[in-house]
Amino acid sequence: MFLRNTWYVACTPDEIESKPLGRMICGERMVIYRGADGKVAALEDFCPHRGAQLSLGFLRDGQLVCGYHGLTMGPDGKCAAMPGQRVGGIPAIRTYRTIERYGFIWVWPGDQDQADPARLHHLEWAESPEWAYGGGLYHVNCDYRLMIDNLMDLTHETYVHATSIGQPEIEEAAPVTKVNGDEVVTSRYMQNIMPPPFWATALRGNGLADNVKCDRWQVCRFTAPSHVLIDVGVAHAGHGGYDAPAGYKAGSIVVDFITPESETSIWYFWGMARNFAPHDEALTAKIREGQGKIFAEDLSVLEAQQRNLSANPGRRIMSLNIDAGGVQSRKVLDRLIEKERQGSVDQTNSATAHIK
Repeated sequence: MFLRNTWYVACTPDEIESKPLGRMICGERMVIYRGADGKVAALEDFCPHRGAQLSLGFLRDGQLVCGYHGLTMGPDGKCAAMPGQRVGGIPAIRTYRTIERYGFIWVWPGDQDQADPARLHHLEWAESPEWAYGGGLYHVNCDYRLMIDNLMDLTHETYVHATSIGQPEIEEAAPVTKVNGDEVVTSRYMQNIMPPPFWATALRGNGLADNVKCDRWQVCRFTAPSHVLIDVGVAHAGHGGYDAPAGYKAGSIVVDFITPESETSIWYFWGMARNFAPHDEALTAKIREGQGKIFAEDLSVLEAQQRNLSANPGRRIMSLNIDAGGVQSRKVLDRLIEKERQGSVDQTNSATAHIK
């Protein structure tokens, strides 16, 4: 149950530096590589000769060569050459539109005629020199919607992340959820509290005292198909909280790009963008290390949750007040997926009527 006519993060440029990459996205196996012209290509991971995985092949002069019998595939999905064989009659395979932008490679798994670069969200933090970014990738065995639930309800931080970003005040501050079209925003504000260990480190990194009362905020934004950007931070109490001047706070954007692999597995591209001390590479590395450990804690919980749900398919999960962000995000997804499905049905019916 995926939205297909949209952009997903497929990989990062370093993953295709020297060899083709095989990756399944929304149940479709793709091979992604950088061609001779430097542009990224994505093809169906299926050699038209004997069905071998093209991702197990190699690149030669920027051309994708099947590692089974040596077919050379072009970025247009057509066989360009094969030793001792004419290739004109070899059928083409499916191709996927890609965009390389913001430090990621994005792919459109649905109707390729609808692939519109303008539908890729603008990410100011990924282009501005006033921001620094560090992140990573996890493969997680869970339904992508469980990860969205997790990120849109940060109450779990008090328990899952007790030694880093969790604190009792989180669950004591009620979140507020609003739906703005296809965007869901859940906000939580905490006043006059001590910063937890992770944010104490961030305050020090910005040259601020870490042992004073602070105001803390968490603003989670879901946008389709499965992106969650979380505006988080702390400011010395009494200076305006979220709106405090830069000299009193440490704020960041937690970046979560969730790409479904299958119904019960995801590629999770995580990171943090910050607009303080952007040139401090040591701080970037330290935050990335700390954040990686935090997300690893989520991973173990989510995978165990998925095992439980898979073993008990008839059991319904409950929705409480704190789940509003995840519930509303699922409603947006359901609506968009149904709209896409209905559009496909209408196109099929129209084509059938035309043939008749």
